Order: sequence, then C-alpha cells, then structure tokens
Amino acid sequence: MSRVYNFCSGPAALPEAVLKKAQAEMLDWHGAGVSVMEMSHRSTEFMSILASAKARLMRLLDISDDYEVLFVQGGASTLFAQIPANLTNGFDSACYLDTGAWSTKAIKEAKKYTKVNVVASSKEQNYTTVPAFADLELDESAAYLHVCPNETIGGLEFADLPETNLPIIADLSSTILSRKIDVSKYGMIYAGAQKNVGPAGVVICIIRKDLLARCSDSLPTVWNFANLAANDSMINTPPTFAIYLADLVFEWLEEQGGVEAIEAVNIAKAKVLYDFIDASDFYANPIDPAYRSRMNVPFTLADASLESLFLEESEAAGLRTLAGHRSVGGMRASIYNAMPMAGIEALIQFMREFENRHAQGK
Repeated sequence: MSRVYNFCSGPAALPEAVLKKAQAEMLDWHGAGVSVMEMSHRSTEFMSILASAKARLMRLLDISDDYEVLFVQGGASTLFAQIPANLTNGFDSACYLDTGAWSTKAIKEAKKYTKVNVVASSKEQNYTTVPAFADLELDESAAYLHVCPNETIGGLEFADLPETNLPIIADLSSTILSRKIDVSKYGMIYAGAQKNVGPAGVVICIIRKDLLARCSDSLPTVWNFANLAANDSMINTPPTFAIYLADLVFEWLEEQGGVEAIEAVNIAKAKVLYDFIDASDFYANPIDPAYRSRMNVPFTLADASLESLFLEESEAAGLRTLAGHRSVGGMRASIYNAMPMAGIEALIQFMREFENRHAQGK
C-alpha cells in the first residue's frame, strides 16, 4: 500500500525523508552495531545525539544562552500541572488566557496548585476569536501569564503577545518550528513533539534560566525543572528514540532552509485551503479570519448529514484522519510542516468533487 496524506492532529505526519533515514539506521546507528532504541542513554553515541538535537533546536529558533533546553516526558498535558508546581513557588496566583480547549485544560490543572486569574476568555464566542489584549485583567504580581497561541481543536491561532512584565509561558505544541518566533519574549515555551517535531513521547521545554530559581526541592525529583536542567534532561532514562527522531526532523528543517523557509510554505498551504473553503457555499470555516490557524483548519459541511460519507470517501481516496475533534465535530485538516502542498491540492480536489456530487441543485 502506498503512503496516504495524513491530516491527523497528532501524532502527525513526519517528513518522509526522516522516516527513510531512521529506517536505514534502525539496526545499526552509525556503525555502533545497535539501534538507538537499544543503546544506553549514558553512552557516547546517545550523548552525541542529545547534544546535536539541542544545538540544532537552538540554531533553528535562535535561542540564547539565557535559556535551558530540556527534553522531558509525560506529554504537554503533564506540563499543565508541572508548570504551576514549579513556577508559582513564592507567588499567590498565576494568570491564564482562555482561548480554547487546551487553555481550559491547563487552567483546570493549575487550579490544583495555585489561585488562577483567568484574565480573559472567548468562551462566550465559542472560542472563534481571541479577546482584545488591551482589555486583559492582568495581575502584575502573579507568577506568570500562560497562553496557548494555537488551539489545535478549535483551529484558532494568534501571533502577537500581550504587553506585560510577567513571564509569558506558552504552549506551542502545535506551532513550534512552523513560524518565526522571538524566544526572548517568553519566560518558558513548551511543546509536545507529536505535531511538528517527532513522535509522541517527548516534550520540548525552553525555559529562561532565572525562572529555575523558583523550583522547590519539595517537588518530585523528576518534576523539578532545575534538577532536569542540572542533569541535562537525564535524571532518569529519557525518551531516547523520540529525541533521536526529533534531531532528524531538526536536520530536515535545516535542509529546507530553516524556520523562515518552512513558514513561507505553511503560509502558502493555509492560504490555498482557506481560499477554497471561503469560495464555496458547501464548506465553511467558523473562525474569525484574523485568527485562523495555519496548522489546523476546521471546516463544516452545509449538510451535516453528509459528514460520515465525506470521511468514508476521503479515507478511500488516501486522505486520512479528517474527522474533527470529538468535542466539536465537523472536519479538521492538520497541515503541519511535513504536509506537502501536494497533499493540500489532493484534499481540495476531493472536496471539489464531493461538493459537485452532493451539493443541492447540482
């Protein structure tokens, strides 16, 4: 069977060149005689992989020495709790901006550790837009401001950040390495790998070094950011194969011309798909055009009763995992870095043909 176009929101498609390189190195990594999955995480071989991954990521995002780069386990959902546990020590509260499902989950976990000040929410607008930053009710004495600049489920994304003296903590799981960002504007960035970086199992954390002083010794050892930094992410056995694949993805990104080059591709992909949806009476996107995600494109059909048929036929056409999240329904095309323009064109061709066959009056 030939490979399909995989529009899954995560675990998502990986670059084919990366998969082929991993396949070629599966049994014998660089003459070591073993797979990366088999080698000791303390070995010279794996230490070189870890060092390479960190160095490539720092180059790609232009990360200064003011930050530590960590590779941690547990998924971004674990970080929802781990962040307030580490960074609210000595503070009475933390600020959270609520822009969708993942913001809501982060808020729920943070409330177990500190008082949460929800500075604004677009819940009443069904998370189709972003609250005006000028109206945020920020408490400048709080520990930090948490934001989720891309809500994967809702397909909402924003690039600007609120003006504040608080450290900004950002869940960039869906956007990391897809667009240029100024890391210096953030106190901490965290991102689950399984969208733009690699397979599930590792979370990238980029944390400003001064924030590590907040981490309390009362925390579990493997949860303490300061301990993780001091031990180069290896308090215990890290997700070695996931880090290795992340390094291959970083290498692939460098070969594409870096983040600036891949961002140009992502802009073009998203524009083609949104333009098609907007020109159709059969398909619709519910998000405020100013905040449409480049990575996750939800859309609905004019006749919702056709959704099951759309998914059945698209799957048969080699267009995989187009169902929207179970909490919102509809359709969703996740078009991360590894999705080529050819995949977008194939999706649009299918959507056009489906509309021609099922639109009323045609």
